[in-house]
Amino acid sequence: MSSHQIAVEVDYHQFYLWDPTIPAEAPEDYTDEDVRRMVKVADHVVVVQPVRNGTVPVGLTLFPADPGFPIEEFDHVVECSLDLPGGQLQVHECMGGAVLDLEVQAGTYRVRVLFHSLATLDEDHLDGKDSYTVQLWPGEQRGLTVVKQWAD
Repeated sequence: MSSHQIAVEVDYHQFYLWDPTIPAEAPEDYTDEDVRRMVKVADHVVVVQPVRNGTVPVGLTLFPADPGFPIEEFDHVVECSLDLPGGQLQVHECMGGAVLDLEVQAGTYRVRVLFHSLATLDEDHLDGKDSYTVQLWPGEQRGLTVVKQWAD
C-alpha cells in the first residue's frame, strides 16, 4: 500500500490521473452528463472534476485489492478504470504540471474517486472544506459508474 496527501491547484474544475509515458490528451468535449458525473474518462486519462477552482486537498492510495469504503461518509463516489501500460502514475494539474509521480506495476487499475464535504463551499464557490480521495488497485477494465450521486 502506498498513500500520499497532496495539494492540487485546480483550474477549470479539473485535474488528471494518467501515465506520462503514453501520449494522452485531456478530453475537451464535455457533456452535461460528464459534468454531473464529476469524473470523465478518456484513453489513458481520468479527469477528476472538483466542485471549485483553487487549491484542494487530495489523498491518493494504491491498494493491492479493492479496499471498500463506507458510502455514508461521502457526498459523491465514482468508479472507473485507468490503463497504466508504462508503469507510471501521475497526478497532473490542468494548467500546472505534475504534483505526484509514482512508479506502479504496469497494467489496468480500478479507480475510485470519493468526494467529501461538498456542501461546505461558500456562496462564491471559492472556499470550503471539500476534499478528494482517490483509491487505485489492480483490476479489470470497466466503464465509468456513479456509485453515489451528489444532489446539489
